[in-house]
Amino acid sequence: MSDLKAYLKGQQVLVDDALNRFLPRVTVRPKTVHQGMRYSVFAGGKRLRPILTLAAAEACGGEMQNGLPPACSVEIMHTYSLVHDDLPSMDDDDLRRGRPTSHKVYGEGMAVLIGDALLTEAFTILAETPPTKRYDLKDIFLEFSICGGSRKLIGGQVLDLEGEGKELSKAQLVRIHENKTAALLTTSLRLGGMTANATPRQLDALTDFGYNLGLAFQVIDDIL
Repeated sequence: MSDLKAYLKGQQVLVDDALNRFLPRVTVRPKTVHQGMRYSVFAGGKRLRPILTLAAAEACGGEMQNGLPPACSVEIMHTYSLVHDDLPSMDDDDLRRGRPTSHKVYGEGMAVLIGDALLTEAFTILAETPPTKRYDLKDIFLEFSICGGSRKLIGGQVLDLEGEGKELSKAQLVRIHENKTAALLTTSLRLGGMTANATPRQLDALTDFGYNLGLAFQVIDDIL
């Protein structure tokens, strides 16, 4: 267990250093949005998704360094989704990880723009991913964009909003969790594999693992 903790801590530091390099500095104008982006990204997350990206790259025989751009991109996409989820028109949360949420610090309108800027920046960083023999940048961008779009991440939030105050069936709950949680975990793993030129069979294995991990993760989160 101590070895696992040391590994996770080391990977967190690696990801944080990369995020710090990739994100615009707080001195870049307009300063408020860039300060807000960094405030949200460096709010003390576990970095589970980027760590999975790097682990998948290594597991498929690739270079961890090549996995850093998509690793940072999935973490930034995750952060953008949290910024928007916390808005008064969504979940209306005032605190996240023990700190005031973005809309409490910067105002609701600015929080919307901070989330938008984060999502856009995620694609900018993703463009730094080296292509492989099997997967070019088009494949990588398509994987990422479908995950964040109306068929996955945003679609899950739509279903969640529409289900508020209603008694949902098991199938409906699973569908929400598939899109809101499992989709990004799965894409995190698949992108790591793609940077390592993973075989179709390896990608299938990463997909199965990500899907089941995502559902288990959400069940535990709901219980806690």
